[in-house]
Amino acid sequence: MKLILLGAPGAGKGTQAEIISKKLSIPTISTGNILRAAVKNGTPVGLKAKEYMDAGKLVPDEVIIGVINERLQDEDCKTGYILDGVPRTIAQAEAMEQAGICFDAVVSIEVADAEIEKRMTGRRACLKCGATYHIVANPSKVEGICDNCGGELTQRKDDKPETVKARLVTYHEQTEPLKDFYAARNLLKVVDTQGSIEEINAAIMKVLGQ
Repeated sequence: MKLILLGAPGAGKGTQAEIISKKLSIPTISTGNILRAAVKNGTPVGLKAKEYMDAGKLVPDEVIIGVINERLQDEDCKTGYILDGVPRTIAQAEAMEQAGICFDAVVSIEVADAEIEKRMTGRRACLKCGATYHIVANPSKVEGICDNCGGELTQRKDDKPETVKARLVTYHEQTEPLKDFYAARNLLKVVDTQGSIEEINAAIMKVLGQ
């Protein structure tokens, strides 16, 4: 099964990708990870990406699609894969179609903006060991102190309210239109469910017919 997971930042795509990956025995292809791997391995597309990254520029769509295409040729993708973090825009989705990259389903995990803000602005991370907590859902035993190593807990810049709001605006403007793009191709499956990680996963597996 070849899947894309869509959803706002903080909707739980990474967590769900991990569970689906184990259940269906298919790899999760994270754009960030494969870009870093291509650069490290010095592949032709990786070297091209490195030029942009070294110059502090955004890696253009055609290079990203090239890196993804390269990764999808690997043996472990023969029975399917989950794409995480791409496509982010209609332009990327069209470029992937032109490159012959196709999907069986596109799952959109719907979470209200207010819920996303609550989730992300409540996150805290340990400065020493990197362990993560949530002030409501998963608090540390002592406020502001890591259970593991006693390090100080802090709010990442990405999780500050103004950053979260800006990321949501970008999502609604650039990524949300992909729902209509894939609905027109009869690929869109919407999962609009609040609940535990397990409940959301059960809803995803159901729309996938698993």
